[in-house]
Amino acid sequence: MDSDRALQLLAAERERIEHEIAELGPEAADDRDEPGDRDSENLYQQEFDAGRAADLQNQLAAVERAEARLADGTYGLSVESGEPIPDQRLEALPTAERTVAEEERLGSG
Repeated sequence: MDSDRALQLLAAERERIEHEIAELGPEAADDRDEPGDRDSENLYQQEFDAGRAADLQNQLAAVERAEARLADGTYGLSVESGEPIPDQRLEALPTAERTVAEEERLGSG
């Protein structure tokens, strides 16, 4: 995959993640308030939103790692083995760090 296409995919992924974070609002990221401060009727939603915000922050960090790999010329190569990651996988998941076979071996595919 050429670097222009990779930049496009990563920019689109970053935009999607940042949009979802913005939709959750700042209170979702702050799940550290005292339990007594929470409205018990909305506790499930607050905890769900906080978990979603944490997941989105992890996805954003993966985009940043992929952008750094693109900058240093290692984007598209497995972090595990250095083998090329197929373009189809990078199209589907631009932050992929392993080949499908490595993910299956590790049990995370």
